[in-house]
Amino acid sequence: MKIYTRTGDKGQTGLFGGQRVDKSSLRLHAYGTIDELNACLGIVLASTRIATDLRPQLIKIQSDLFTTGADLATPLDSKAKTGRMQQRHIDELEQWIDAMDASLPPLTQFILPGGSSEAAQLHLARTVCRRAERWIVELQESEPIGDFVLPYVNRLSDYLFVAARYINRTLDTPEEAVVIERI
Repeated sequence: MKIYTRTGDKGQTGLFGGQRVDKSSLRLHAYGTIDELNACLGIVLASTRIATDLRPQLIKIQSDLFTTGADLATPLDSKAKTGRMQQRHIDELEQWIDAMDASLPPLTQFILPGGSSEAAQLHLARTVCRRAERWIVELQESEPIGDFVLPYVNRLSDYLFVAARYINRTLDTPEEAVVIERI
């Protein structure tokens, strides 16, 4: 099987179920940004310094992002059979967030995204996640989507923030507080 099909050469692509849409559609922006987020997590996972407890979580999240993308690429009225996000995906993220957060000092001020290179990459992934969330919100305003996609992506950005703090802690890298100049 060839990797190229030439079916998208005129700016359209097929959704699961066969419907053709422009590559500039909200749906493609949404699941394309989810794909970008998944690639960002691949960069994070390329580091050998990622804590052993985070590695399986991030790999699971990458798999869940494929399900998220499939959910977004399949209109709710489609007859195509695909995975859909479920409440259990959100619950899992919340459990991981709570476990990491319990080991961190409480936040008393805003922090700059950074610290270790791994934490900086997680912060970048968080911002891509927030962009995906904005596209999903816009898509949801124009057509129905799965009930658990938006809450999952929202919770995932929280997870990525806490994971960035957590990896800085495990690597003994200090967080820098935001300094706001008064004028």
